[in-house]
Amino acid sequence: MAVRTPVVPTGITVHIGPPEEAGKNITVPFPEYIKNVASNEIYPSWPADAIKANVLAQISFALNRIYNEWYPSQGYNFDITSSPAYDQTFNEDSQFFENISQIVDDIFNNYIVKGDQVQPLFAAYCDGINTTCDGLSQWGSVELARQGLSPTEILKRYYGNDIRIVYNAPVSPNIPSYPGFPFRLGSAGNYVRQLKVQLNRISNNYPAIPKIEEENIFFTTDMEESVKAFQEIFDLPVTGTVDKATWYEVKYLYNAVKKVADLASEGISIEEVEFPYGETLQLGDTGPYIRPLNYLLNFLSYIDTDIPKLNLSGEEFTEDTKEMVIAFQTSNNIEANGIVDKNTWNALVTAYNQTKELIPEEYLYYEDKLYPGIFLSLGMTGDDILNLQNFLYIICEKTHQIPGVRVNGTFDELTEESIKAIQKRYNLPENGIVGPATWQKIIDWVESLE
Repeated sequence: MAVRTPVVPTGITVHIGPPEEAGKNITVPFPEYIKNVASNEIYPSWPADAIKANVLAQISFALNRIYNEWYPSQGYNFDITSSPAYDQTFNEDSQFFENISQIVDDIFNNYIVKGDQVQPLFAAYCDGINTTCDGLSQWGSVELARQGLSPTEILKRYYGNDIRIVYNAPVSPNIPSYPGFPFRLGSAGNYVRQLKVQLNRISNNYPAIPKIEEENIFFTTDMEESVKAFQEIFDLPVTGTVDKATWYEVKYLYNAVKKVADLASEGISIEEVEFPYGETLQLGDTGPYIRPLNYLLNFLSYIDTDIPKLNLSGEEFTEDTKEMVIAFQTSNNIEANGIVDKNTWNALVTAYNQTKELIPEEYLYYEDKLYPGIFLSLGMTGDDILNLQNFLYIICEKTHQIPGVRVNGTFDELTEESIKAIQKRYNLPENGIVGPATWQKIIDWVESLE
């Protein structure tokens, strides 16, 4: 499974001044930010091991803010402030000390974590003379370094013996966690599972938010109920759709109940940030999640002449898959790299739904057999469910190889049992949820009976 572990951002956006006061934002390279903070908060004459311990605390503090989207989750458009009352001292025109700069260059992508937690430690600290705190004492670290303690030993004195250092973390642009588009009942993706995990944790503190039974990638009816309850409690429009405002309000409350900005944080575990699938699909990937991609590409290739008709099948991302993805990306002004990230996936789904609405007249005969564009699951109602049940009825009546169906427009337990039977027949994941791959097998079966 893929895990959303912290990365060191290439740049960090700093708000000059306290968060609530008007001020400019500047974006600087992350190592430059740490050099600035370190040059303003510690002395170059200190022992090297004391400097390293302090720099590691400063790096971890900043990465904690970034990883948890502390300020964006509160509606701000920056990562951190320059105010030591809230964050760390940053002066726009500071000069850097050479030895501090060299140390930062060596360790800027190392950070502190506690126990089995994933997020960088909220490594609070103070000077230890004018102010004291529960975290690292800067002047105290100098004395410990003079006694011969290593940077890690110094940090353990202040943050506990269960801390460890993550070395050589990956460096990449900072990508917001919000997927970039609203999602709702019938959507699917890692971002859905991420929100389910967060809503379930928040519900421990706010019992009026109902628990979501399965923390999978599908936006189901119980998730819609949970989202609506959350929106009602926190004065958001009660739509059941997760837009940017709802996403970051959930993030803010999750940060609050987890106490991520606290040395005694409950912490974020690996299980909470594990994703069933990688963040991207690319050449060589395998698994059932390739099937929906193949379905969408195959369909679009019949309508969009810019996409070659290569009739993809199976569960492997092949050279043919890559060729079709690149053609789609080129046709839709997306970076043509053959990699399906969340932006390309969203564009594929959007293109599919738009194409269905504008389907040429010669394809209207097949309209009812086209995948509805959302994942159908237990509890859902409407015309898409009714259409599905009509196909299931044909299969049931002519073969008696599925449990049965009530054609009532409600995805009930009998419908789910029949879907699982079809998925078992075609060696698909037996989750009872109708995505593109399952839909195609249902239609193929119906057509073989006509």
